[in-house]
Amino acid sequence: MSGAQTFAQHTTMRVGGPARGFVAAATEAELIDAVSQADARQEPVCVLGGGANVVAADAEYPGTVVKVATTGIKVDDVAACSGAFVEVAAGVPLDELVQYAVAHEYTGIEGLSGIPGTVGGAVIQNAGAYGQETGQTLARVKVWDRRELQQHTLSVLDAQLGYRTSRFKAEPDRYLILSASFQFNLGSRSKPIRSAEVAALLGVPPGERAPLAAVREAVLEVRRGKGMVLDESDHDTWSAGSFFTNPVVPAALVPDGAPYYPIEAGLGKTSAAWLIEHAGFAKGYGHGPARLSTKHVLAITNRGGATAADVVNLAREVRDGVAAAYAITLVPEPVFVALSL
Repeated sequence: MSGAQTFAQHTTMRVGGPARGFVAAATEAELIDAVSQADARQEPVCVLGGGANVVAADAEYPGTVVKVATTGIKVDDVAACSGAFVEVAAGVPLDELVQYAVAHEYTGIEGLSGIPGTVGGAVIQNAGAYGQETGQTLARVKVWDRRELQQHTLSVLDAQLGYRTSRFKAEPDRYLILSASFQFNLGSRSKPIRSAEVAALLGVPPGERAPLAAVREAVLEVRRGKGMVLDESDHDTWSAGSFFTNPVVPAALVPDGAPYYPIEAGLGKTSAAWLIEHAGFAKGYGHGPARLSTKHVLAITNRGGATAADVVNLAREVRDGVAAAYAITLVPEPVFVALSL
């Protein structure tokens, strides 16, 4: 499949200009071939999954966009002692995998319900929410090494996962993710619930477990309330999700009243949303078609007709406003294509 396609057509933010070339790869062989051919021509390549964490420039992309459209969930082994070992194609939507796991009573990713994007993208970002991260159940990743021109299987340790980052995010032009394998525990009840919001909705104290299906529905309800479940008719969901990561800073920098979660000696994580709101940026803030969500200040949304420039200008205003108020510089979470903040 090829033709004149735009990033606006293939991203949840719905902004971005046309690509000079576009290929949708439905198999691993097609995926490797499309990227390898572009590499051989020494032209830029943008590998695109679900487009849920991408903001692309308005100008034409001077290369090929390769959309990962691979499918398939394969259960390699299930045993009471070791759990379920499941290989998932990079192009499978993450929420499809969550649904599958909940239906088969595989635990550990129920908290990722409703996160848009693909499994490959979730690995690159170490996507997480409500006390769970992709890396907690990830076992290994099958990749095509664009430098060595060969396939490798990397362990979760080799993937070097961190908070919303990984080896693959650090080296975006080297590794092409083909599939990811997960190891899940078996059970009808969730992992201990770390989110106070989800626990309250379920009527249990934090740290308790609940039926997997109930936890999934509670997570989806919380996310819908924040405009974080994709809905074509709701412009609050026309976003790249959380636009800024929660900053990790010295305790002395955390403003009075701000949430703070110690991580290691002298350092902890605070809330980007708290900083944004208390720096004067309320829900719905903005002066054009790009505005903060009316449900959650951490999302920059496209109210219809926004350009990438509109999004970046608002992001800069928010980042600079927080820096001026609290001397903390917010770091964007989305991947920028031919753009910088």
